[in-house]
Amino acid sequence: MGLGAPGALYRAALYVMSPLIWKRVWREQLPGRSRGERLGYIPRAESPLIWLHCASVGEVQAARPLIEALLDAYPDHRLTVTTMTATGAGRVGALAGQSPRLTHHFLPLDFPGAAKRFLTRLDPQSAIFFETELWPNLLTACAARRIPVAVVNARLSAKAYERYRRIRPLMRRTLAQVDWLAAKSPEDLTRFQGLGMPEERATVVGSLKYDLNPSQEEHRQGRQLRQRLGERPVWVAGSTHQGEDELLLDAQRRLLERHPQALLILVPRHPQRFAPVAELCREQRMNVVLRSSGQVPEAATQVYLGDTMGELLRLYAAADIAFVGGSLVPIGGHNLLEPAAMGVPVISGPHLDNFSDIAATLRDANALVEVPDVNALATTLQQLFDNEPERKRLSLAAQGVVERERGALGRIMFGLERLLSHKC
Repeated sequence: MGLGAPGALYRAALYVMSPLIWKRVWREQLPGRSRGERLGYIPRAESPLIWLHCASVGEVQAARPLIEALLDAYPDHRLTVTTMTATGAGRVGALAGQSPRLTHHFLPLDFPGAAKRFLTRLDPQSAIFFETELWPNLLTACAARRIPVAVVNARLSAKAYERYRRIRPLMRRTLAQVDWLAAKSPEDLTRFQGLGMPEERATVVGSLKYDLNPSQEEHRQGRQLRQRLGERPVWVAGSTHQGEDELLLDAQRRLLERHPQALLILVPRHPQRFAPVAELCREQRMNVVLRSSGQVPEAATQVYLGDTMGELLRLYAAADIAFVGGSLVPIGGHNLLEPAAMGVPVISGPHLDNFSDIAATLRDANALVEVPDVNALATTLQQLFDNEPERKRLSLAAQGVVERERGALGRIMFGLERLLSHKC
């Protein structure tokens, strides 16, 4: 089943918007890598190969257990992970250092020619799309080449569902190309079925994010960093966004009134914001040290800027309290389970659309502190730093949720094995 008339309209819109699309991805590049990858010009890959697509760094981090499991389960296969962003590419590169069978390419833009060219050169035996990455022409090209397609950890927020409903005829035809969809919650499954996903090809498997298993090395480096920071109140704000950093610096300023030695580890979500956030700290007369400088924060340091990639877990592990960004501003939040898995109490703002099911699970276990605004955040930080038993309780409750909810990885691997056994 092709995309039909909805697909023709979609392709026409792509060509009309191509200058804007190309401008947006132009900056998402790594030195030494050709932008021709965006049009499917990649070297011919060695077979046999499994292809996994993750949008950006957050999805790569969430998919790490799956990446490791695929490499273990299919030792005769190579694994190519594609991303849209340079930050995601960097994270794949870090993982590839642990396995010569893991490679990275940038995902081609969803033009028919680019999709066909990419698949001809990659020649994967299976295609796995992570979360909400549904590209009509790529999926159609997979179907034309009889490449089994799975969408795993599939999620669709209420807001995203309303947007996709406007193009339901296109989404129905796109989802018809999916052989198996592994939804992370019943609500996500219902939304995908509302867009036309065939019921008999979709299953609820739970969230893969619970299967995050930080390495002993990440724990060790986190403890080592904490020793270097000394005995002082330390909180980390991870994956922050524009408009949020100002609020977090305000909360830190208020916290310093009660705890003068308090240190904020501030970790912007996107590397292009590292320098502007450092300048923001200086403008607000905060004593800031950059992690990339190699300097150890001194007693007078008020902000430690996490301007490096791939270190968020160990930065969480070095803190007493974690605030997860993208939640004081209407972004939809980020992975609440990363600090939970590292044994750190979790605070978030009110905007958690992208992680509503995980937030509900943590909330039910009384393992999540939600604040409506920066005033409440500052007050909550002061209260928690004054209450070590409550911090310990929150830490154990959050870790308990992660341990109890594990298991999606096994269900996903079982489904992929059944789907792909005839080729792999």
